[in-house]
Amino acid sequence: MTTKITVIFDNPLDPGEFEDGYQAGHLELAGALPELQRMEAAKVWPKEDGSATPAYRILELYFADYDTASAAVQTPEAAAWFADLQKLATGDARVVFADVERA
Repeated sequence: MTTKITVIFDNPLDPGEFEDGYQAGHLELAGALPELQRMEAAKVWPKEDGSATPAYRILELYFADYDTASAAVQTPEAAAWFADLQKLATGDARVVFADVERA
């Protein structure tokens, strides 16, 4: 069963700085993970009332199965990606693995 790794970035302290790092290298590092089948990057819509969004960006990385995803995050490529993730996530981030039940 397809497994995805989802990263939910909370609102960064400096959105401009976040975007610079995200666009300039983070997506490329994520794309270098071994056996990655597909990647989706999304920016959360702002709330209509002007209050902070519940999250800032969502990144989803798809792999053939759980074992493949687990192996991918134990590689040197993943170490570089996770280091960049920690640097970018000034507002915090959550990383979850999930089975895709329906696409």
